[in-house]
Amino acid sequence: MNKNAALPVLRTFLLVAVAVLILMPVILTVVDSLMAEREILTAYGMLGKTDTSEFVHVKWIPGVVSFEQYAKVLFDSPVFQNMFWNSVRMTLPIIAGQVVISALAAFAFGKLRFPGRDKLFVCYLITMLMPFQVTLVPNYIMADRLGLLDTTSSIILPGIFGVFGVFLLRQFMLHIHSAYLEAAKIDGAGYLRLFVSVALPMVKPGIAALVVLLFADYWNMVEQPLIFLQDTELQPLSVFLSRMQEENFGVSFAASVVYMVPMVLLFMCAERYFIEGIQLSGVKG
Repeated sequence: MNKNAALPVLRTFLLVAVAVLILMPVILTVVDSLMAEREILTAYGMLGKTDTSEFVHVKWIPGVVSFEQYAKVLFDSPVFQNMFWNSVRMTLPIIAGQVVISALAAFAFGKLRFPGRDKLFVCYLITMLMPFQVTLVPNYIMADRLGLLDTTSSIILPGIFGVFGVFLLRQFMLHIHSAYLEAAKIDGAGYLRLFVSVALPMVKPGIAALVVLLFADYWNMVEQPLIFLQDTELQPLSVFLSRMQEENFGVSFAASVVYMVPMVLLFMCAERYFIEGIQLSGVKG
């Protein structure tokens, strides 16, 4: 009995320890963003220098709480604001487009019967197994031929037609019992009605999970903008943060916190659906 009672306590302790280790960089970033610039330079000023033997003085509590870094980011940095909205303008169309395309394709692959359906789906999934670097050259050539280079369309269009959303939502479509669709057909519903009135309401957890995962992926993208967008004014904030750290080390902490806020808020709003969606993604009805 003692061993059985100790196991949950030990498991909880290990999970808390792992969570603290994972959250330490985030906590340190938030704490450092509340420091004054002089205090940040005192603690981290030796970073990037090759001729020093000093250590970084990590501080978990600011000497004086200051919001000057946030003021510089939000009010005195038009470049930051421009690239923040660049990220928004690229990420939201990708999410909206991929959710619509993925839901339609997943309904077709999961609930409609047509010749070669499963074989076509396997071929479709092969592209998901390929890393970004493999398809980089063909995508670059295609964007060049279509005249999309150095435009946000070179990022948005490939993102809309991503494969992962089809794979994820198809698992939810398979979970829908065929009796619901048959009953709707008897009432005279066509394929569009089946999709809108029956399928979509039943895959809300999957759509929520897909939105969160897509936002995390494309909000943090770096390789695509660096390759397809040569104009720095069009690049998203994820690319700008690395340059900001080189130019102004102190402000980069506040910028990183502001950059994390949309992701945190989205996850908090969709947490219940996201967890439910992940749990049901492997269930086949």
